[in-house]
Amino acid sequence: MRGRVPLRMRVLAALNGGPDWDSITPAEVVEARGAQEKLRRSAIGALITGKPDRGARTTTHTLELPGRALNVRVHRPVRGGSGLPLIVAFHGGGFISGVPEQDDWLLSHLAAECPAVVASVDYRLAPEHPIPAAVEDARDAVPRLAAQAGQWGADADGTRLALLGSSAGASLAALTAFETPHLRTQVLINPQLDWTDGVFEYPSFTENADSPTATPANCRAVQRIALPEGFDARTISPMFHDDLAHSVPTLIQSAGLDPLEDQSPAYAARLRQAGVEVTLTRYPEATHGFLSMSGLIPAAGPARAEILDHLRSHLAVRSGARR
Repeated sequence: MRGRVPLRMRVLAALNGGPDWDSITPAEVVEARGAQEKLRRSAIGALITGKPDRGARTTTHTLELPGRALNVRVHRPVRGGSGLPLIVAFHGGGFISGVPEQDDWLLSHLAAECPAVVASVDYRLAPEHPIPAAVEDARDAVPRLAAQAGQWGADADGTRLALLGSSAGASLAALTAFETPHLRTQVLINPQLDWTDGVFEYPSFTENADSPTATPANCRAVQRIALPEGFDARTISPMFHDDLAHSVPTLIQSAGLDPLEDQSPAYAARLRQAGVEVTLTRYPEATHGFLSMSGLIPAAGPARAEILDHLRSHLAVRSGARR
């Protein structure tokens, strides 16, 4: 390990063995997802994920897309207002698990303090809906949300827009950013940016193999279950995107105890080579998924503050032009 896992995280890992990722079947993935949701709704789960900000109110809405409907969790400042920026968020979970609610601690705070309308998309998951279903959901959801977010108090013209994602959700944010006009910035939190077998060759994958989250076995299972056999993983890997020159200013937060950590500086280097403004911040005592576990990982506090400052600075000016 590249550092020491915070004590509370070590205790939880010791108490919660989790599934056998090396042998898990698609049906068992769905079952494990249910167990995760049960834990999240429990008193222990509330301690892990942290309390939502009282300065925001949260509602769930249905987003109608061609051939399917998705739930969207919307956070708005209690004090209301109109003409607010819009932040569209994507949760993590390796495309096989996760729910928007796991990010309430972060997203409600951004809504209250930016202030902004924050919409978290509940995209389709594998094994029921293998990749590229989640990618299609993200790409279709963002323009639709930008068009209708005025009903929640966002800019009617959709010109102050940011994308945010964690882990696999960061993949969705980055991929969607390539195709989104009027985007001001993107925030990528402990991102997975390489879905090829090369993910297993980064030094961090070996050096942080004992991390309690995003273990090597978990990462292998995600590749096997989320991606159809024969699928070209480069097509959903922002790391291999041909043209990064038109990317928006980007904040990347890497976790020092994450097997996926080395993807962050690698992608930041590619963006900088393309002339893109990049802020890369490393949180050395953070594990993968740390911003969904604020009750366990102290680094979640300063990371959330950095995200808020970044979004405020890039969403403050009213202009239709990219920055």
